[in-house]
Amino acid sequence: MTKTLIVPGLDGSAAPHWQHWWAATEHDALMVELSDPSRPSPAVWEAELAGMILRHPDSILVGHSLGAILIARILARWPQLQVRAALLVAPAETEGADRIGHFGPIPQLPFDIPATVVASRNDPWMSLARASHLARAWGSDLLDLGFVGHINVASGFGPWAEGKAVRDDLALRSGPVLPRNRLERRLAR
Repeated sequence: MTKTLIVPGLDGSAAPHWQHWWAATEHDALMVELSDPSRPSPAVWEAELAGMILRHPDSILVGHSLGAILIARILARWPQLQVRAALLVAPAETEGADRIGHFGPIPQLPFDIPATVVASRNDPWMSLARASHLARAWGSDLLDLGFVGHINVASGFGPWAEGKAVRDDLALRSGPVLPRNRLERRLAR
């Protein structure tokens, strides 16, 4: 069964954040517990997310803010991990940011899985132009939600059923991930 691995950002995604709602209401959704969410370490967070992916291969990754950037780092640095799709919501700019600058530079390599970047025209953490640039670099779709802030509790997002629909669309567009050795044998034919 395909799991949804929910990847929180800086300071976590406590109730009533939409990520918390998803983890609490969906039996196939798991919140990725990341160490010290107020003082994140890129190496530690990457290892923790990679460990979750290894325990739950063929998962869909859903990240918010710095969690979206963490997903981009994982997909760029460890492409051998079996990930089915990625939903990157309101990615946070690392350049010039005091608390998260060490997560930069943001990778700009294409993903080899279906992905969607969900962005806002007035997100204080990243401009729509920058989110659009990253979506193109990653080979991802871009969903512009308009003027909705950082797509979090402060901007009025609760359970966010529309986000689940975007995730479900990604699941339909992606096929099951083949284990690396099966894929290599298949390509050798």
